[in-house]
Amino acid sequence: MNFYFPLETLSRDLSWLRFNGRVLQEAQSHTVPLLERLKFMAIFSSNLDEFFKVRVATLRRLTKLKKKTRAKLGESPKRQLREVLAEVKTQQQAFGVTFREQLLPELNAQHIHLVNEGELTPAQREWTAQYFRDNVRDLLSPVALDDTLHHLFLKDQAVYLAFFLSQPRSPKGKAEAERVLVMELPTKRHGGRFVRLPDEGEERYVLFLDDVIRVGAAELFPAYQQVAVSAIKLSRDAELDIEEEVSGDLMEKIRSSLAKRATGFPARLLYDPEMPPETLRAIKQKTGITDEALVEGSRYHNFRDFFGFPHFEEAHFHFPPRPALPHPTLPRTGSLLAAIATRDHLLHPPYQSFDYVTRLLREAAADPRVSAISITLYRVASKSAVVKALLKAAKHGKQVTVVVELKARFDEESNLFWADKLKRAGANVIFTTPELKVHSKLLLIARREADETTRQYAYFSTGNFNESTSEVYTDHGLFTADERLTREASSVFDYLRDQQTTPELEHLMVAPFGLRPGLNALVDYEIKQARKGKEAYIILKMNAVEDRGMIAKLYEASQAGVRVELIVRGIGCLVPGQPGFSENISQRGLVDRFLEHSRVYVFAHGGEEKVYVSSADWMTRNLDRRVEVAFPIFNEELRAEVRHLLDLQRHDNVKARDFENNFILPTEGEKPLRAQEATYAWLKGLKRRRGRA
Repeated sequence: MNFYFPLETLSRDLSWLRFNGRVLQEAQSHTVPLLERLKFMAIFSSNLDEFFKVRVATLRRLTKLKKKTRAKLGESPKRQLREVLAEVKTQQQAFGVTFREQLLPELNAQHIHLVNEGELTPAQREWTAQYFRDNVRDLLSPVALDDTLHHLFLKDQAVYLAFFLSQPRSPKGKAEAERVLVMELPTKRHGGRFVRLPDEGEERYVLFLDDVIRVGAAELFPAYQQVAVSAIKLSRDAELDIEEEVSGDLMEKIRSSLAKRATGFPARLLYDPEMPPETLRAIKQKTGITDEALVEGSRYHNFRDFFGFPHFEEAHFHFPPRPALPHPTLPRTGSLLAAIATRDHLLHPPYQSFDYVTRLLREAAADPRVSAISITLYRVASKSAVVKALLKAAKHGKQVTVVVELKARFDEESNLFWADKLKRAGANVIFTTPELKVHSKLLLIARREADETTRQYAYFSTGNFNESTSEVYTDHGLFTADERLTREASSVFDYLRDQQTTPELEHLMVAPFGLRPGLNALVDYEIKQARKGKEAYIILKMNAVEDRGMIAKLYEASQAGVRVELIVRGIGCLVPGQPGFSENISQRGLVDRFLEHSRVYVFAHGGEEKVYVSSADWMTRNLDRRVEVAFPIFNEELRAEVRHLLDLQRHDNVKARDFENNFILPTEGEKPLRAQEATYAWLKGLKRRRGRA
C-alpha cells in the first residue's frame, strides 16, 4: 500500500535555535543554582558563536550562488537566512533581559555585585585606577584608525575595545579633533575577563576587565577630554570547504584551511548599540565589513567568558557534587581484561568514571601478551591520557593503529598534534579520505591467551575517547569480548585501513554502507507488525533527527499505526503530532546539568525487543558520509539496564520539553521525576542490587 503525505519538516537551523533556546531556559530557571545559570549563559553564547561561524556563514555563502545553482537546493537560502536572523534577534533580546533583569538582581540579592565603572564608589574607583596602572596598562596596544592604516584585521572571536576620542585639551592643531582607536581586550594575558574588587563587609564586587580599562581610559589618552569606549567582536566563517574534495593530501588541506579559518570572511560583527556612529563608520571602512554582517549586540561580548566568573564558596550557588560512581561489575583494581573476558559490561559516563577506559588502555600497553591495539580518535582531551597510553603501547612494541579524524570541527589542530606524536612513536596513523569522516568510537585489543590463541577485546561507545568531556557528556560504552562483535569490529578496522573492501556484517550496523538499510529494515518490520494488528513501537534517543529519508520512513510508520517516541536533544526536523501523517509520533528533549550525548535505538520487533546503541544521529551526513557504528546489546541484563535509563528520560517531568520548547510538567498526582538525578541514584544502588542477586 502506498501512502501519500507532505514531507513537512522544520528547518535544521531553526530547530537548532530552538535547542539553544532550551539552553537559555536553563539560565532562566530558578531550579538551577545561581552561578550554574551563568554557565548556561556562557554555553548559550558559545553555541551561538559557533552557529554564526558555521551555519550562518554557510547560508550567506549559498545566497551568493548563481540563481540556477540556488534553485537546485530546493529551498531559498535568502529566506532561510532572514528567518534565522529574526529568531537570533529575538533570542538575543531574551538573553539580554535574562542577564539584566533576572541574573544581576539575583546576584545582588546574594551580595554579589557585578558593577560597571559608573557604579563604583570613589574608593572603588581609586582602587580600580591603581589596579589599571599596576596590572593592565602595560598590556594595552591600541591601533589608530587613521590614514596611516590601510586595513584593520580583527581576530576571530576576540573582543576588541574601540575608543572614540573627542574634545582635545591641547590648542587646535596639536591634536586631531576626533580619533578612533581599536585594541584587543587582553583577556588571556590578564588571566581572565573579571576582576574581584575588595569586599565591603558581606558585599562582594566584581568588575569586567572592559570596565577597568574604561576607568583608566582618561589616563591612557590624556590629550582628550572625552573618551567613549565601545566593544566589538567578530565571528569568521569556520567552514573548511573540503566536504566535496576527493583528491590530494587531506592533512595538508587541513593545515592550510586552519590558517585560512582565522582569515575567513566575516560572518558576524557584534557591536555595542551605544557605540558612536563615527566609531562604527571607521571600523567598517578599515575592515571592509558590510552592513549585512553587522549585528547589534550589547555593552559586553563573549559571554562564554562567564565560564571563568569568580568562584564563590556557598554550596547553594552550585550543583551538588556528583562524584563518578564505581562500576558494579568492573574491578576497582586488578585486570580489566580478565573481567571483560568473563562477561560484557556497560559504562555510563559521567555517572560512572571514564577512568575504566584509560585504565584498560594502560593495562593493554603494559601487558606483554597484548600484541595490537586499534582505536578511532575523533576528539581527545588537550592533555590526553588516552593518547599517552597509546604512545606507551607503541614504545613497548605493540602494533598500534590509530584512525585520526582530521575533520572534527574546531579540533583539527589538536588532532594533527597528537597524530604527529603518534607517528613519531611508531604508531600506524590512518587519515581517512576527505569525503569520509570517521565518527565511530571503537577500541579493539588483540591478546594472546594462555592457550596461545588470540582473543579480541572491544570497547564500543557513543562518546569520544576524551576524559575531559566525559565529565559532562552522558554516554554509553560497552566492554565486550563477544566474538560476534569483536570479529565485526576487526572488519571495520580492516575497512578503515584500506578503505576499499566493504566489511561483511551481521550484527553491527555500520555507515555509510549498512546503517541506513538496516534502520529502514527495522522500521519496515514494525510497519508490517502494525498492519497485522500486533504491538509495534520505536523509541529513539538522539542528538539530531534531520535526514529527510528517515523522517519520511517514520511518518510512514506513524500512518501504519506504529507508536514512535523521540527523545531529541538538539536538531529535530520531524514535526510530530500532525493529523494524517505523524499523529502517532511524540517528541521530547532534555536539557539539564549534563549534556545528553548518547544515541539509543529501540524496536519492539514482535516481542523480541532489539536495542542498539550508536555513535550516529539520524542526519544525512552521519548515515551517508561518515563511518558510524550501531551495536546491539545482546546481554539481557544490560539490555534491561539501557531500557531502564531510557525509560527515566521518557518519563522526565522536570527537565523535559516538548517540540515547542514547553516544559513537560507532572500531571495531577504524579511525582516529579528528574531523569539525570534519578539515573545517578539508580546507578548508585546498582552494585548493591546486583550483590543481593
